[in-house]
Amino acid sequence: MARRKRPEEHENHERWLVSYADFITLLFAFFVVMYALSSINEGKYKILSDSLNNAFRNIANNPAGQIVVVTEGAPPLPVPVARPDKGADETKLKQRDKMRSMAKEIMEALAPLVKQGKVRVLETSRGVTVEINDSILFAPGQARLEPMSISALQAVAMVVANSEFPITIEGHTDNIPISTPQFPSNWELSAVRATTVLRLFADSGVYPERLTAIGYGEQRPVESNDTVEGRARNRRVTILIDSFVPETPTEVATELKPAT
Repeated sequence: MARRKRPEEHENHERWLVSYADFITLLFAFFVVMYALSSINEGKYKILSDSLNNAFRNIANNPAGQIVVVTEGAPPLPVPVARPDKGADETKLKQRDKMRSMAKEIMEALAPLVKQGKVRVLETSRGVTVEINDSILFAPGQARLEPMSISALQAVAMVVANSEFPITIEGHTDNIPISTPQFPSNWELSAVRATTVLRLFADSGVYPERLTAIGYGEQRPVESNDTVEGRARNRRVTILIDSFVPETPTEVATELKPAT
């Protein structure tokens, strides 16, 4: 029996189209990627260009006084520029003038004691400080005002009574310990002395809510306690007239986590 002849296979001359199609597909994908990259760079360049133009050329023409802050992936947002508060500056100037006027009046009222070196009037960044040596106020180890010192303190109280500034009265001692039934330590002595002056100020017309009394004992000396002169300087009562009027406090909001 004769064998059947296999059909002759013809050569496929169009196989190159498969490779060509693959090449075209890859080339298309390449250009898509390149276009995407070029679009991102163009966007970044546009943002950078706009921000530079606003910073160097358009600030003078911006009536609102704003600065443009640019963040990547978001349109530029205008941020207002903090302007100096003229009202606050004028208030500070008025307070400073009042402080200097009060310091001058206190100096005039206590001029004899200032000349004797018993009183010092200091102007600081916080306000006016009147430093009075305790030798003209109290007997040693006592907290009752001497009769001659009452008129001097009343003169100071009359100067500050019409102002709104807070007043802190501080009592200070030297480092020599005290131990009596009334004053077990220098803490109690300094605190009661400061409170005594506070009560005189309140009785002389200063609103009590403006007054604070603090006893520091021997903890804040201004001179060395190694000498008699230094200890005498450290025994003092300081009246601080604070130029900073306290603000109304604002409660800090807290977020309480639920109990687990």
